[in-house]
Amino acid sequence: MVIFMDMMQATNVRKNFSSVIDTAVRDRPVMFKRNRDYLMLLSNTQVLSLLREYTFKAQYIAEEDETITAVLDGFDLVVNAADQEQARNMLAVELVDYAKDYFDQFQLYYNSLNRKEHFPYILRVLLAEDLDEVKELINA
Repeated sequence: MVIFMDMMQATNVRKNFSSVIDTAVRDRPVMFKRNRDYLMLLSNTQVLSLLREYTFKAQYIAEEDETITAVLDGFDLVVNAADQEQARNMLAVELVDYAKDYFDQFQLYYNSLNRKEHFPYILRVLLAEDLDEVKELINA
């Protein structure tokens, strides 16, 4: 139960939808209750602020064949490329693919003990404007 934050009833949110959205986007998050469920509306800017510390660390390994293998810490993502920059690009593409899969099968991934903690990272990737922004999250 939420006791310290002002909370609206879902009926009031529905009646004043435009105003509630304006408040969430321009002023502050809006908390509301529907039956037993508590929900919060946040603007994209507010969410990005919450997720600003969620970045990725890659380990780069020089292979005998002069390629680079990149491993993303905490994730099952591994790529092999001609150089470190290409490996970073490939990791970014893999991250986007994983984020899309995670979101498409949200209940499966979010309820998996070894993947639940990925959620804020996944959300951060999904909110990126382009692949370059995702690349910047790797070893940021």
